This record gives sequence, structure tokens and C-alpha cells, in this order.
Amino acid sequence: MTPADLSRCVVRAVRRAVADGELAGAVAPERVVVERTRPGGVGDYATPAAFQVAKAAGCPPRDVADVLARRLGAEPGIERVEVTGAGFLNFVLPALSAPVVIADAIKCDAVIRDACGGAGHGPTADETGLGLRERVVRRSVLRLLSVQGGGTEPAPLAVAPVAPVAPVAPVAPVAPLAGRDGDVVARYGADAACWAMLATPARETPSFSDAQLLVQGEASEFFRVRYAHARARALLRNAEQLGFRPEAGEVDDAPALLRLLADHPLVLEAAAHHRAPERLTRHLVELADALLDFQYRVLPQGDEKPSAAHRARLALAEAAGTVLAGGLALLGTDAPERL
Repeated sequence: MTPADLSRCVVRAVRRAVADGELAGAVAPERVVVERTRPGGVGDYATPAAFQVAKAAGCPPRDVADVLARRLGAEPGIERVEVTGAGFLNFVLPALSAPVVIADAIKCDAVIRDACGGAGHGPTADETGLGLRERVVRRSVLRLLSVQGGGTEPAPLAVAPVAPVAPVAPVAPVAPLAGRDGDVVARYGADAACWAMLATPARETPSFSDAQLLVQGEASEFFRVRYAHARARALLRNAEQLGFRPEAGEVDDAPALLRLLADHPLVLEAAAHHRAPERLTRHLVELADALLDFQYRVLPQGDEKPSAAHRARLALAEAAGTVLAGGLALLGTDAPERL
């Protein structure tokens, strides 16, 4: 069971409990938020789903959580369920399977391609009634909602003039750009400007600096994310020259990368739910750093011959690069093949 499967499993458990009369009067939510357990928490993942259901059920969240825990504890793919606090459900899942994680990444990429298909990149045109940053934030939120099955993909950002964005994706008040920053698109380029505007929570004023957006080095998160994607593509080209291709298989030396890939659908859901693209930028940085650390174990070294392990590692690196490209597309930026 993947983390994304877990979210759907909780919804099913609520529906069955309602149908069986254990939670009479409750209404099952269409989707619940499942997130990685915070440091010091219990298990691998947690959800406050019981709080969503408790009011309509007319009972305390803890009682709702106990009902759901009994049902979910019997689900295949869930090792253990524990209720903590006032009614939080905590889950322990089996070790991640690389082939399953890779297959889910491919499915997610197909959805993202549909959501972003034909969209332009970069904030280059003004829209009536919207400041530059508000337009960038709103359009990224629309893409995130579209991936989750809601909202409408906006018109390409690079086309001028374009119609105003319909207010179908309400977001928190968006802090405008500081006047001292001037024309950030002209100075930093459309992609870097988008990144800086989206990496900061909407209520806060974004900061722009040459070191973070123009210099190609480890200090720049924007560079590391794009560079990691370019490295994934380079690994595929180099492997082809060595005569082998990616083939999904178990990978036992990349736990951080596997975890981050498995969490990606949950990050997209949370970013859409909270109208918070900065959640996606933070996740892409973590994923990029894990991939850049893992890249040195992908290709054969010296006289070593390509093996099944190399093919499996290459498939995992390719999946990570695919997820990075999709994430950048949702932010309205490009993922270069070479850097």
C-alpha cells in the first residue's frame, strides 16, 4: 500500500462504518488528508480524518478514530494502526517497493501532463485586476487543483494579452512584490522569478537575490532542482552508451529517495488543499537533494558490468527526474534536459 492508497483506504473505511451504522448520521468526506508523521510522532503517516467525521456522527473524535482503527487495522498493506491524542489515526506501513513507487510516479506524471498540457511558462503579460505575483500564485494553484480533479487550467502565461483568471481557486491574500525588486522577470528570467514567487508563502513578500536565482551552485535551491532533473536525463544517456536501459526492480540503498517519491502525491494533494505551492517547492528541493546524493550509485564504476541492480537504480533515478519535471511544470517553469 502506498501513502496515496492509504488516503483512499481511510475514506472507504468511513463509508463502510457509516453504512454499517457504527457512525450513523456521519457523512464520509470525498478525500482525507494523510501526511508524513512529524518528528516525535507515532508511525509513518497520520490523518485527522476522525475530526472531519465526529461532528456529524455526534460523538467525540477519539471514538470515531477507535472505530476506524479497528477497520483499518485489518486492511492488507497496513501493518499497524494506533490512535493518539484526541483522535489522530497513525499508521505503520510495510517497507516501500521501488517498482510500485516507480509505477505510481509514471501514473502521476500522466495526470500532470494532462493538467499542464499546452500551458505556457513564465509571467510575461499583465492581466486586468491582478498583480504579477497574484497571477503566478493563482495559476499554480489552478494547476494543482486540476491534478486533483478540480479547477480549470488557466490560459498560457506567455501569451499577451490574456483574459483575467476566473476566481475559481480562492487563495489567501497574496503579498505583492516589493517595489525595490523592480522588474524581476527581466532581471532573473521568467522561470527563476516564478520559483521565487512560489517558494514563499502567499502572505509573505518574496525575496530575490542573484545568489539564489542567477548563480548556478549548491547554494541555490532553484538551480539544484533543475540540475537534479538534468542529471537524471544525463544518467539515461550515459547508460544507453554503456548498453543498458532502466528496468524497475527493488532498490535497497535509496530509502530517502523512495520515501520522497512515495510521498509526492500526498504533497500535491496538500499543496492543492491549502492553496500553498510553497509546499511543492520544498518537496522538490528535498527530492532533488536525495537524487543528487543517489546519482553516484546508479552507473557501473570502473570495470564493473551493468547488472540488474544498475538497471533498477536507473529506473528509480528516471522516476525521480520525471517527478521533478512534473513538479516544475505545476509551478510554471521549465525542466532543462542539460545544465
